[in-house]
Amino acid sequence: MNSEFAQALQSAYEDGAEPTPALMQGFPPAAEHRVTWHNFMSPPHNRWAFHNLGRIRPSISVERGAKPSAPLAIAAKRLTDFSFTSAAGHSVSMQHHLAASCTDGWLVMKNGAVLQELYFNGHQAHKRHIMFSVTKSLIGVLAEAMVGSGELNETALASDYVAELAGSAFGDATVRQLLDMAVAIDYDEVYDDPLSGSSQFGYACGLLPPPPGIAASQSLYEYLPATRKSGEHGGFFHYVTATTEALAWVMERASGRSCAEHLRKVWQGLGCERDGFFVADPWGRNVAGAGFNATLRDMARFGCMLLAKGQAQGEQLIPSTAIDSVLQGGDPAIYAANDIFAQWSPGATYKSQWYVYPGEALLGVGIHGQILYIDFAQQVVIVKQSSLPIAESVLDIDTLRLVRSLASHI
Repeated sequence: MNSEFAQALQSAYEDGAEPTPALMQGFPPAAEHRVTWHNFMSPPHNRWAFHNLGRIRPSISVERGAKPSAPLAIAAKRLTDFSFTSAAGHSVSMQHHLAASCTDGWLVMKNGAVLQELYFNGHQAHKRHIMFSVTKSLIGVLAEAMVGSGELNETALASDYVAELAGSAFGDATVRQLLDMAVAIDYDEVYDDPLSGSSQFGYACGLLPPPPGIAASQSLYEYLPATRKSGEHGGFFHYVTATTEALAWVMERASGRSCAEHLRKVWQGLGCERDGFFVADPWGRNVAGAGFNATLRDMARFGCMLLAKGQAQGEQLIPSTAIDSVLQGGDPAIYAANDIFAQWSPGATYKSQWYVYPGEALLGVGIHGQILYIDFAQQVVIVKQSSLPIAESVLDIDTLRLVRSLASHI
């Protein structure tokens, strides 16, 4: 950890989160406090938008069904506070980190019981919060189940399922290469560049309005075939949100069901309190790489189901073999070769859209501070929903340090 980064990290704690103005108050709200499609990804507007996204963008419901919700057990001994060692070498309290990292919701479970459940910034138990790239991990385990059942062939090419992808970056990539982010695509995941691959993806999926003068695809179905290859697939880890969308399209064609439909079957077995929902792209397609929204508790229910090897409410919702396959992890040498990711999460690997500590834990992560952590060794589930002002923060490295050390502590 260089001294410049350590100082930036320490400054983030000292500066803390900016106070949130009274957004969307009044009929109508004042113009400067109004949250719209054009500003909802930017601070301070994102602090309201991320747990009210159904009021901003079109969506596709993942219905909870008619079953009564399954209550979450409450632990006899509650978690109050905890301190961990920051990457900058300082002791930081959990409460301080949660505040500095713009946490909206925080839930910790051990052995199936809630140790701590906190809400901030107007977020509430009934509100659904966008999980951004944690969505990838939900899609990944569903795809792994399809591989296990034979519905999806991991050695087949993407274009074998989706002819429109022939000639694109994804056409001659295998399903396994899609799953493990090993596609050689000419794409850069730079969130503050309006011309970057990730920004073009954002325009196509409807999360971002394209700036004047910038041409954009009308749907992910248009965007994905237009991507271009750079090099040869395999043997590396290249994190690209569009790769998840290509995987989702393959899943749709292989099964004849949308990703929302795949997830609905699981969601209805969890005993969720509310419907989840995907952000819809302009053609009504679920945004599978970054668009799922759910309550804090329902995300914890999903985590508990994975911890129970696919079981919930007496029903096997995802085959245990699929979860075991993901938990094996990928090649640690491949992940370690990506300096940025390896520094953030030492000891991790990547498989099937999850960061994996082999045999120990699964980690789903989204921009602006979203976390789903399932620790099989410690029987812990942690969910963090946040609205950091920028997509990637110096605090991200400490969020993972907090989650990992807390799971071991309790």
